Amino acid sequence: MEKKFLKLKNGETLAYLEKGNGDNVLVLIHGNLSSSVYYLPLIKLLPDTLRTIAIDLRGFGDSSYQNKVSSLKELAEDVVLFLQGLHISKATICGWSLGGGVAMELSAHHPNLVKKLILINSTTHKGYPIFKKDATFKPILGEIYHSPEEMANDPLQVKPVIDAIKANNTGFMTYIYDLTIYTVNKPTVEENALYISETMKQRNLADVDYALATLNMGNAFNFYRNGDNTISNILCPVLHFWGDHDKTVPEYMVLDNIEALKPNSKYIKFENCGHSPLVDKVQELSIEILNFMI
Repeated sequence: MEKKFLKLKNGETLAYLEKGNGDNVLVLIHGNLSSSVYYLPLIKLLPDTLRTIAIDLRGFGDSSYQNKVSSLKELAEDVVLFLQGLHISKATICGWSLGGGVAMELSAHHPNLVKKLILINSTTHKGYPIFKKDATFKPILGEIYHSPEEMANDPLQVKPVIDAIKANNTGFMTYIYDLTIYTVNKPTVEENALYISETMKQRNLADVDYALATLNMGNAFNFYRNGDNTISNILCPVLHFWGDHDKTVPEYMVLDNIEALKPNSKYIKFENCGHSPLVDKVQELSIEILNFMI
């Protein structure tokens, strides 16, 4: 499946995968250290009667990165411009992990564009804080970074990954994915090589890590900033997924989203599933998404 490209009104160019046609549109937003390509197992299972579009966010995959990102809302605004460029007036928006944060920002600020919302092992709307580390690399609760540049030197969660990307160290990145993402099943060797090659294209890790840490759509302080309570703007039906072996997003984050978005939330917890239902439970995932979209 070849990527297509669309230049946005803000000067950025987004790469994307597209399958099917029709008025029923599903937009897939990937997570951190990934791209649209990670959605291929799901895309292949979805019918051609559904127009499925998976985007490379700004600074990921084959999309441009002309202007630095300072918030997930900026990434959401890119998706809005993308939808406008394709003359899509309404769609179901699906976000995986960090992409869930982007999807929630889009849904909160542009509810007229969102028919339904799907969150796959999503970050909480209250952000995903990264704290400074002590001499033993343990997080110091409440000790925050004050800029993306400062966060880029985090010795455990950020700098080693940035260094691996710069060195094109695919072996280290595969190790990280095996440790944190593929905790149940793993993609084939060929699939993993394709996915990791996409991961290595990322140019904005410190920027999006900081944007994720400062995300706060709730109504309380999250160590980085006060919330703006924009989560209350989301009134559409929401489908939440989470895997019980997820070592990246703890269940309390998903439950936070469910609580904030009730009574419009439906929760599906997959057993024997890690952070990527796209690998561990893709058949079940596709069925549940199609049933939700009907």
